[in-house]
Amino acid sequence: MEKNIKLSDGNIMPIEGFGTYKLDTQEKMDVAFKAAYKNGYRLFDSAQLYKNEDLLGNSIKKFGVDRENLFITTKIPETKQGYDSTLRAIDESLEKLQTNYLDLLLIHWPIHSKFFETWRALEDAKEAGKVKSIGVSNYHRAHLELLKTQAREMPVVNQIENHPYLSQPALIEYDKSQNIITQAWSPMGRGSVLQDATIKEIAEKHGKSTAQVVLRWHLQRGVAIIPKSKNEQRIKENQAIYDFELSDKEIGMINNLNKNQRNGDDPELVYEIEHQYPTH
Repeated sequence: MEKNIKLSDGNIMPIEGFGTYKLDTQEKMDVAFKAAYKNGYRLFDSAQLYKNEDLLGNSIKKFGVDRENLFITTKIPETKQGYDSTLRAIDESLEKLQTNYLDLLLIHWPIHSKFFETWRALEDAKEAGKVKSIGVSNYHRAHLELLKTQAREMPVVNQIENHPYLSQPALIEYDKSQNIITQAWSPMGRGSVLQDATIKEIAEKHGKSTAQVVLRWHLQRGVAIIPKSKNEQRIKENQAIYDFELSDKEIGMINNLNKNQRNGDDPELVYEIEHQYPTH
C-alpha cells in the first residue's frame, strides 16, 4: 500500500500523519515530534485552537528538519473566520510555525454567517502562494454541496471524526465522488474502540494491536489518518500497519460496529450556533 496519496490539486500528502492536539508544552511537543519524525511521520497536524503552532515551529527548528521534508496542516478557528480575519490568521499561523507556506489549510468547523467569505480567503491565500492545498474539517455533505454553489475550487480534504463507532460511510462515499480525501481525526474514537471484542479478535488473528487493526481498517477504506500519541512505543506501533491486510469479511465486521457515536461536536449544530460546545 502506498504511503502517500495524490490530492485532486496534484499535491502529494502522506496518508498517515501525526496529530498534535493536546501537546501543550514545548517539552511534550519536542519529545513527540522527535519520536514521530524518527519513526517516519512527515505530516504534522496542528490548529490555531490547539494553541501549539509556535511549539511545533520551535521543534522543527530545534531538530533541524528541512521544511521541504514536512507536510504541515493547520486550521482556522470559528473566531477568526471572515475574509480579512482569515487572511490575518493565516499570517499569524505562518509566523508561529516559522514557515512561509502551509501544505494544507483547513477551516476547522463550518459556520453559517462567514461560510463563503472564509473559503474565498483560503482560495486567495492559495493563489498568493501562502498555502499549497486548501480543505475543510467537520463538513457534512450539505455543507460541501452549499460550498459548491460559490467556490472557485473545491476542498481537497475533508477532515472528520471517524472511527468504527462513527464510520460515516455515506459521507466517505460522497467525498470520494467529489475527489475529496476524507481524513479521520480521532481515528480510534479517543480510545473507545480499543477494547472492542470484535476488534480484539481480529487483532489476535493478525498478531497486531487493536490500534493497528483500526488504523489499517481506515487505510483500506481509502481514509487518511492522523493518530496522536505522546508515547514513543505507540507512535512507532501506529506506523507499523503496512505489512498486513484485513480481509473483506474483517472490514465488514468492523463496519458493522457503527453506532453513530460522536465523541466530538455535531457539525450541524456548530454551523448553526457558530462555536463549539459545551466548552464555550
